Amino acid sequence: MEGFLELLEQLCALDGPSGCEDAVRDFIREQAAPYADELVEDSMGNLMALRRGRKQPEKPLMLCAHMDEVGVIAKRITDEGMVKFGFVGGVDPRVAIGRRVRFTNGVRGIVGIKAVHLTTAAERRNMPKTKDLYLDIGADNRAQSEARLSPGDYGTFDSESRRFGDGLLKAKAIDDRLGCAVLLTLLREQPAADTWFCFTVQEEVGLRGSATAAFRIDPGFCLVVEGTTAADLAEVPEEKQVCRLRGGAVLPFMDRGTIYDRELFELLRNAAEERGIRWQTKHMVAGGTDAGRIHKLRTGVRTAGVAAPVRYIHSPVSVAAVEDMEGVLAISRAFVEIMGGQE
Repeated sequence: MEGFLELLEQLCALDGPSGCEDAVRDFIREQAAPYADELVEDSMGNLMALRRGRKQPEKPLMLCAHMDEVGVIAKRITDEGMVKFGFVGGVDPRVAIGRRVRFTNGVRGIVGIKAVHLTTAAERRNMPKTKDLYLDIGADNRAQSEARLSPGDYGTFDSESRRFGDGLLKAKAIDDRLGCAVLLTLLREQPAADTWFCFTVQEEVGLRGSATAAFRIDPGFCLVVEGTTAADLAEVPEEKQVCRLRGGAVLPFMDRGTIYDRELFELLRNAAEERGIRWQTKHMVAGGTDAGRIHKLRTGVRTAGVAAPVRYIHSPVSVAAVEDMEGVLAISRAFVEIMGGQE
């Protein structure tokens, strides 16, 4: 049985851009099957695993993590065989230039841009736009390129996971394969009460899968497990760093899509302090998670969040601290224990 970090590294190595999460879902299904009392895949592609607990409450608990990652999608092919593309999800074009891309059919390429000696002074002063970029897949002409790729084909950054420095992990898709690894780890343990572990799709393009999953399950309480932006970099003022690596698991009270349940926020904060789990909150209201759809369904779902701080999020080289990610696992476990034990 793989440990938590090994599981995370395996998940990060898989390709699953929004709308094409098949490889990730297949892996999670295989991992979840020995422990789940029920496995459901809906028409959106969400995978939901029920683990029955010692108690059967009127409404079950729900833990949520999204399977998808940011990526690229082929749009058209030029006469020279270059591939014009769009980003799937929010990607800063600057992080993509010169990077390797791997399509889900195995084709590889490099993100290129006009050579610097051909640019004007004005172009060099401005951030490049996606329309200025292209993918070079090594084809000589349009026919060669069309034999390998078609418009609508998906790709992701081609990047390996690596542990480095003082307890750091570099990988693509830490957002949100971290959450998937947390849910798979907790699924192996019998919860105090019936709990649905929900692996959702298309979070990066509008929180789409979570609404469908939560509507089906109708949970009493939900915890969204995520990765979140950390900007603890040189010369960034503290109030603009959002959160920082090695500062502990992040317990958000608000983001751009959700005001999290106050009582649940305090419950998680107190649980962390009682258990000696390091935690922090955000210095800025930024980002958003599947909670933005879940908490406002039907008559409302009381929703909390926990996240690991991640530098360079939505890039080929996201970086997170092992101790923070283990803290996310510990707080998520506390949520299941406390909420499941309530009468």
